[in-house]
Amino acid sequence: MPVLHAIVLGIVQGLTEVLPISSSAHLVLFPWFFKWQYQGLSFDVALHIGTAIAFGVYFFNDWTGIIRSAFTKDKSRRNNMLWYIVIGTIPAAFAGLLLEKKAETVFRSPAVIAAMLLVFSGVLWLADHLGKKQKLLENIGVSSALIVGFAQILALIPGVSRSGITITAGLLKGLSREAAARFSFFLATPIVFAAGALKLSKLHASDLTFSFWMGILFSAVSGFIATHFLLNFVKRSNFNIFVVYRIALGMAILAMFVL
Repeated sequence: MPVLHAIVLGIVQGLTEVLPISSSAHLVLFPWFFKWQYQGLSFDVALHIGTAIAFGVYFFNDWTGIIRSAFTKDKSRRNNMLWYIVIGTIPAAFAGLLLEKKAETVFRSPAVIAAMLLVFSGVLWLADHLGKKQKLLENIGVSSALIVGFAQILALIPGVSRSGITITAGLLKGLSREAAARFSFFLATPIVFAAGALKLSKLHASDLTFSFWMGILFSAVSGFIATHFLLNFVKRSNFNIFVVYRIALGMAILAMFVL
């Protein structure tokens, strides 16, 4: 893969994995639109590793606190966060193993991507405007973790957006925008890391090219920046800008590739 392509796709992955606009959709559409060759398994691994690094670095203090608190005698909801993350991760982990092939083939058509962008833009808008947005992160319980976790399964379909659907589910459970976004990122960290790690074992030394490392670097940097941006953005604004973007992109796909 040319280094420039690796840099562009690394930036696209980092930004769109974090923002509720679907990374899988953009990683299908960018190469298709510019007539680039499929980036291959090795580059998919690089992008997942880069995003996992971004989440791990950005939330390093949160994770150390979460893990330390999980093994204290005080079993308050705040100190049970690690177990809520585990509960929320299990559904998507199993679904990913069972549906990986379909997610990489059947679900990748432009029509499916456009439909998912449009449908779930409406769901995000409704959740953002109807959700009570009162619960803080420490108020998450087992039911919220399960619902957000099962919602994450839908992210296997390009166009849905992992962050978008988990934030939507969090909002519907009454979480504040910031709490929904943070919990979304906590759930994404083990899933994205595991996706990269599982595929890493299939690579050969020859796959670890300069472009591979550039993909990791730029997806990590752009993912870190996007995470910082989104968490600050939702403190003062709603998700309307992302809803509008999803609608515009979905309509553009329909106009160019379907109609």
